[in-house]
Amino acid sequence: MLQEKLPNQSQLNLYFPVLNQILNPKHELMKLSAVIQWHSLEMSLSKKYNNDMGRPAKPIRLMCSLLILKYLYNLSDEGLIAQWTQNPYYQYFGGFSEFQWGQPCASSELVHFRYRIGRQGEELILKESIRVHDDLKGGAGQKRRKKVSKEKQVFSDTTVQEKDITFPTDTKLYKKIVERCRRIARDSGLKVRQSYKRTVPKLMQAQRFRNHPKNKSKAIRAERKLKTIAGRMLREVDRQLEGFDRMIYQGFIDLANKILSQQKAGSKKIYSLDEPHVYCMSKGKDWKKYEFGSKVNVLWGGKSGLIMAVHNCEENVHDSKTLEPVLDQFERVNEYLPEECVTDRGFRGKVDVKGVKVSIPKPAAKNVTKYQKRKIREKFRKRAGIEPIIGHLKSDFRLKRNYLSGINGDHHNLIMSAVGFNIRKWIRCYLEHLKNWLKFILHYNFQNYCLNQLLAS
Repeated sequence: MLQEKLPNQSQLNLYFPVLNQILNPKHELMKLSAVIQWHSLEMSLSKKYNNDMGRPAKPIRLMCSLLILKYLYNLSDEGLIAQWTQNPYYQYFGGFSEFQWGQPCASSELVHFRYRIGRQGEELILKESIRVHDDLKGGAGQKRRKKVSKEKQVFSDTTVQEKDITFPTDTKLYKKIVERCRRIARDSGLKVRQSYKRTVPKLMQAQRFRNHPKNKSKAIRAERKLKTIAGRMLREVDRQLEGFDRMIYQGFIDLANKILSQQKAGSKKIYSLDEPHVYCMSKGKDWKKYEFGSKVNVLWGGKSGLIMAVHNCEENVHDSKTLEPVLDQFERVNEYLPEECVTDRGFRGKVDVKGVKVSIPKPAAKNVTKYQKRKIREKFRKRAGIEPIIGHLKSDFRLKRNYLSGINGDHHNLIMSAVGFNIRKWIRCYLEHLKNWLKFILHYNFQNYCLNQLLAS
C-alpha cells in the first residue's frame, strides 16, 4: 500500500482557526507531540509499505498516535475512534492542524496496522517512549534534564498476561466442537444425521454443582456422553467435506481431534478453540489458582523508573529461561546491556546471562561485612518495587486481560502497555515540573510585591 500524507486544508483557515491557536499550549498532549520524533518513526516504518501498488494508506503518524492514545488512556479500538472525533487534543497529537469532523479510520485498520509494523515497529515505539525523557525540561531554576543514563542495574520479574477466554473445562470444549460442526454443516450444505440441539443443553445442565456428592456421578456420565456426541459429529462432518471446504476447515478438524484425544494429566493441552496457543500457569495465588494466557518478563530500570524491555513467552518455560530473550530486546532497544539483573528466587539456575550478572536472594556469606549485608538487603528490597509497576500495567494499561487475538496480539499488547506506562510517567514528570514553575513564578511575584510596598512606604 502507498503512504499517505496528512491533507493540506490551509484554505479553511479563513473561517476556522487552526488548533494550535485555540488549544492550551501547556496541555500534556500538545507538549508530547512536540517532543516525539515523528519524522524518525515515519522514516523507519515506511519500509513496511510498498510504494508501487495499492491505494494510499493512512498516515504513519496518525496510526502511531492512535496506538499510543489507546494504551495511554486505556481505551478499546472502538472507544478510541469515537473519542477522537470529539477531542481536538487527540487530533492535534495525530498531526492535524484543523478540527476534523469525520473518523480518522475504521477500528479494523488498527488491526491491519499492528500486523504491518510487526514486533520491530513496536520496539521502535518503545524506544521512542524511553527517548522522550531526554527532552523533558526541569522546572524554574533547574537545568535541562540529562539523557536517561545507562542502567547498570535492572530489575526483572515475571507475571501472566491473561487471554480473553472463558475458564476452560472439557465440557465447554466438547459443546463448542458440536456447535462448530453444526455451523460447518449449515454453511457447507452437509446433511448430518442428528443436530443434538435439545440433547446438548440438557447434558450441560447436568454439569451444575458437579462437585456435590449427589451430582458427581450424573455429571461424569453427561460429560462422557457429550464427548461421544462431539466425536460422532466431527467424524460425520469430516467424511463429507470435500475440495475447497476441506482446505478451509482442516485446521479445525485437526484441533478438535487433539482436544478429544487429550488426557487430564497430559502435556501441551489445548484450552481454547479460538486461542489454541494459550497455556495454563499456576503462580501460587490464593485468590486465583490457575491463569490461562502467556507468561511475560518485565525489565524495570530502578534509576529512571522506566520499563526498559518486555518479553512474551510463547511457551510455559521456567523463569530463568526468560532472561536471555528479554535481554536481547533490551540490547536492541537501548543499544547496550546492563551490568546486573536483580531477580527473585523464581529465577534459580542462572548466574550469568549474556555477560549480565544475575543476582538472586540467598543467605549471606560469613565473611561479609555489615555494610555489605545492608547494601545487599537494600538491593533486593528495591527489586520489590517492580511488583506495583506490574500492578499498574495490569490495571491502567490493558495488561490484565488481552483482547487481541493470536500470538502477535500477545506481543503487541505487552509492548504497547510498556509504551503507555513510559508515556504516562513522562506526563507526570511534565506536570510536576509545570507545578514547580508556577510556584516559582508566584513566589517571585510575591517577593516583588512586598519589595514595592516597602519602597513605597
